Amino acid sequence: MKTALVTGANKGIGFETAKILAQNGFFVYLGSRTLENGQSAADSLKAEGLNNVEAIRLDVTNQDSVDAARKTIGEKAGVLDVLVNNAGISGNFEQSALTSTADEYLKVYDTNVFGIVRVTQAFIGLLKESPEPRIVNVSTAMASLTMAADIYGNSYPKRYVVYQSSKSALNMYTVNLAYELRDTPFKINAVCPGWTQTDFTGHQGTSTTEQAGKRIAKYALLGQDGPTGQYFSEEYYPAPANCPW
Repeated sequence: MKTALVTGANKGIGFETAKILAQNGFFVYLGSRTLENGQSAADSLKAEGLNNVEAIRLDVTNQDSVDAARKTIGEKAGVLDVLVNNAGISGNFEQSALTSTADEYLKVYDTNVFGIVRVTQAFIGLLKESPEPRIVNVSTAMASLTMAADIYGNSYPKRYVVYQSSKSALNMYTVNLAYELRDTPFKINAVCPGWTQTDFTGHQGTSTTEQAGKRIAKYALLGQDGPTGQYFSEEYYPAPANCPW
């Protein structure tokens, strides 16, 4: 049985992605900052007949937590076929290039960029044991430099600079990671789940968590002829008229 790890899997898009992978026959580790929340999510999936799941404590901002999760999965599975770097935070609602502090940047980057680096580097050895390793980094259309550069347009936000820049950095990390692993079976992509109705958006949006989960899972299930080193946004590009960002 193939194995997958989804970070931030105790709710929202991460939970739905984990569910889809479990439905596709993966044994899925549900990464969660607290084991209690992760166990609740795992119990919910087991109640639906998906017993091929297990909660694992994983705080992407804590290297000891990441290393412990890697040790546990390594001992239990010995291989990891799919890594979905889903855990992320938005930071304060209003963000400004003039007033957002370096500490605010550090807090968001610690999860959205440094956290992905920690997890990816910790698990790369287990991924290399898989004949078809996949990494999906959850990004956003808000990271688009092209859209953001349209400074006079109304279809793109200008008040989330900390969050947006963190995801732009994540996209660049994705491209470079894929390049360094270009002569291997790895498929590594950044994917926007869409404007999704979760706690993250105050339950606003044009996509359900189920729809968003399918968009992420699609790139975790790529065949060997699939793309790598790419960014994908399958909902709205540019943003829909009623989208607040």
